[in-house]
Amino acid sequence: MFQHPGDSNISKFQVSEFILMGFPGIHTWQHWLSLPLALLYLLALTANILILIIINQEATLHQPMYFFLGVLAVVDMGLATTIMPKILAILWFSAKAISLPECFAQMYVIHCFVAMESGIFVCMAIDRYVAICKPLRYPAIVTDSFVVKVTVFMALRNSLATIPVPVLAAQRHYCSQNQIEHCLCSNLGVTSLSCDDRTINSIYQLLLAWTLMGSDLALIFLSYALILHSVLKLHSAEAASKALSTCTSHLILILFFYTVIVVISITHNAAMTLPLVPVLLNVLHNVIPPALNPMVYALKNRELRQGLYKVLKMDKEN
Repeated sequence: MFQHPGDSNISKFQVSEFILMGFPGIHTWQHWLSLPLALLYLLALTANILILIIINQEATLHQPMYFFLGVLAVVDMGLATTIMPKILAILWFSAKAISLPECFAQMYVIHCFVAMESGIFVCMAIDRYVAICKPLRYPAIVTDSFVVKVTVFMALRNSLATIPVPVLAAQRHYCSQNQIEHCLCSNLGVTSLSCDDRTINSIYQLLLAWTLMGSDLALIFLSYALILHSVLKLHSAEAASKALSTCTSHLILILFFYTVIVVISITHNAAMTLPLVPVLLNVLHNVIPPALNPMVYALKNRELRQGLYKVLKMDKEN
């Protein structure tokens, strides 16, 4: 479990692996959580794969809004797959050990996918803003080139901005404890075990949250404020209702996504008295949105529902 790079000084000990203990306070019966978590994971994979199949097969869905939804589906599956196999291995087989490189890699991918999901919500909000507030200019503004450029920009922004998170964590010295009271390698959970100062890690985590999540949320809020202002000026109640209905599914998912992040941040400060709450919320935040997103869109979007019926009918015929 420990490596001894120098015999002369015991403080040079460095742990070679971390132990993910699972859900704090309920270790004796946490395996019972594996069934609902496994079902959520299976639902997330199935629903998002269906979304991708429907968008691919239906020519009427080859539009920017559905392209962003397809990217969101890929991100959701990636996020859920990053954490769920390891969590289920912990709950089913007590496979709690994880090497340092694997832990830091998981930390990076989680941060990257969460930031990417936030970025895609921004793209969706901008798409709806142009469609509702500037409908005549929509084909000229939201072109295929524009969609590709903003998607690549978001991917590069999030993949590069999150690199320092695992890099800074890897630079800490872990010389004593290696048990993490968590199901996954969270930045604060891992660095709290370090024997040296981790101020820089906390500062960058806060900076990342404000610059990425904060700016994304501000752009989303601005887009929907302008949409609401534009809709209120419509003289037709039917047109206003139709315009707002196209945004409802976006707003539901956005509110859930950012609300849970805020709640996790608040409850993290109370982790000493209620350590289970932030851990459980963190896990659910990484698996519920991937399962929830496609269902909300399928329920609220007529074109997606029609595509789903066609896909299911094709399956029955085959």
